[in-house]
Amino acid sequence: MTISEIENEIIEEFSMFDDWMEKYEHIIELGKDLPIIDQEHKLEVNLIKGCQSRVWLNAEVKDGEISYTADSDAIITKGIIALLVRVLNNQDAKEIVGAKLAFIDEIGLKEHLSPTRSNGLVSMIKQMKVYALLMQAS
Repeated sequence: MTISEIENEIIEEFSMFDDWMEKYEHIIELGKDLPIIDQEHKLEVNLIKGCQSRVWLNAEVKDGEISYTADSDAIITKGIIALLVRVLNNQDAKEIVGAKLAFIDEIGLKEHLSPTRSNGLVSMIKQMKVYALLMQAS
């Protein structure tokens, strides 16, 4: 699936919920389904700077696409990184770098996060794109 197709799938998913409490519950469930990052990648170097919670992100190239694994010590944050991994995982580096990630605004995520979580979201996206840029360059 393309990034755009996955984003549309998420927008459709979130449209089924009537209020933000239900959407938060869904985000938490998504975090529970996030494949666990290998302990060997839960290193200081893989912590995302700018997040209030601890968020680990690892990226590897597999068959020409970038594969992300992640984890967080906070349930909402883990759900947010799970959403981002779902959209950007197993995609071409160039596609990741150019992704607008419109689904974030479409589902109203940014406006329903605290300022610190919103900053963390921006940091997560930035780190995922930095990894893609580095892998594109190599």
